[in-house]
Amino acid sequence: MELTVESHPTATLIRVQAPRIDAPTALKFKEEMRTLTLRTDGRFVLDLGQVDFIDSSGLGAVVAAMKQLRAGQTLELAALQPIVDKVFRLTRMNTIFRIHDTVDQALAPDQG
Repeated sequence: MELTVESHPTATLIRVQAPRIDAPTALKFKEEMRTLTLRTDGRFVLDLGQVDFIDSSGLGAVVAAMKQLRAGQTLELAALQPIVDKVFRLTRMNTIFRIHDTVDQALAPDQG
């Protein structure tokens, strides 16, 4: 599981560089998210544009990443592929996370 980080004026962008977040990768994802979110404060945008599959373990890892944030930190999602978006909607996680259609939309100045 590779995550890359970019600093932007409105948020820290974390890109998932993998096609799947599932049982074999969920623990590593959660650990890497913890490490990355400990480095800085503020708003995080998780770019899921390359992820075309997520299972319940992956969904749980994304929720765990949000729950391990400290006060003053937020996690938003961007660029969900149709199948991943469907999983978030079917599980009603779209009511828990702010989801943006694109990364550009998530990083727009009026979003911060």
